[in-house]
Amino acid sequence: MPNTLLLPTISWIENGMQQHALWQSERNLPPPKQVQVADDTLTADAAYRLASEGKAFVWQGDFQNARQLVQAMARRLDKNAEYKKAKAIKAGKATEDYPQRFHLYRQAQAQRARILGAVLIPFNGDYSIPLKRSPDVTEACTQAWGEPQPNGPMRLASLRELQGLVGAYEWRKKGVEVPALGAAPNNRIHPFYGVFSPVRGEYIDLVNQAPLPPACKPGGTALDIGTGTGVLAAVLARRSVGQVLAIDNDARALACASFNIHQLGYSKNVQLLQGDLFGAQNPPAKADLVVCNPPWLPGKPTSPIERAVYDEHSGMLKGFLNGLRQHLNPGGEGWLVLSDLAEHLKLRTREDLLTWIAEAGLNVLGRTDTKPKHGKALDASDPLYDARSKELTSLWRLGLVD
Repeated sequence: MPNTLLLPTISWIENGMQQHALWQSERNLPPPKQVQVADDTLTADAAYRLASEGKAFVWQGDFQNARQLVQAMARRLDKNAEYKKAKAIKAGKATEDYPQRFHLYRQAQAQRARILGAVLIPFNGDYSIPLKRSPDVTEACTQAWGEPQPNGPMRLASLRELQGLVGAYEWRKKGVEVPALGAAPNNRIHPFYGVFSPVRGEYIDLVNQAPLPPACKPGGTALDIGTGTGVLAAVLARRSVGQVLAIDNDARALACASFNIHQLGYSKNVQLLQGDLFGAQNPPAKADLVVCNPPWLPGKPTSPIERAVYDEHSGMLKGFLNGLRQHLNPGGEGWLVLSDLAEHLKLRTREDLLTWIAEAGLNVLGRTDTKPKHGKALDASDPLYDARSKELTSLWRLGLVD
């Protein structure tokens, strides 16, 4: 059963009476303070203006009309953004360099999420939606929020959150094909809601193709730090690493990894452990190979899933480097999988990284680079294209300084 006691309450006035519902937000945003009832009579212009002022709408009209309203608001946002950009260029003020340009980009993304998240959808305790032409989202909500409570209280969530939830449900059903795990159809990873999907396959290929350290084969041991979906643990198991300890501090990620490891047939080779970084074990777990694919950008995550992208103060990266010595067997290696996008965005320098490696008592045994092939790296209209087009993803092979 979901722990609804932990959810905050949102309130609004309807027909002169105060109404209450539980507030559901994956981003852990507080309930909006200015809430009003809205239906099919609300125009896109009015909705965009009111949402820009901080108002949110408890939707009571046709569900499909709510979808169209959010799409219309998005078009107005895009048009306004292009207007502001053109105005700034004309005024000679569009010259921000990195990292300021990146910070402005994140602010714009946050504002976009806030405005488009203003349309709120009601859910009954059994996750049915009491609106005309509403879809059946019971299974998707159950996977994300826990078992329904047929007699439980109503809750509100943004339509945008619901769309993300349903999209994640479809991804989980379909799965992501990972060629490094063999031939289709038995090579799919199924990401759970809130767990980052391994759609950027270049980092998986790096781990699949790097030569295993002599100490690790045959039948050696490995640690997978921050396992997420379990994809790298599965790749190592397929490469005949005898025992892999996959560690993550997120319960959703561990459930996801457990499902995928079982589906792929590696349950005998992969053990799961909940904990930060290397896990609080005494004595500390040691291995012939320690692999870590930390979040690639220094920054504060604004939602649980963003913890796979943003690493505040580079805490996980530094923690991995500083803890590697006490978790490596003699002759073992640490593999750090990291993009240099942060360097192009001027959020971190290469000198910073090399200094942290040296200060941790490690040396670089080798490095393999590859160019990302995802859509944003090739999209010249992306606001960060000039940085993304230069990005390299690297596997750093690290060893202990004698």
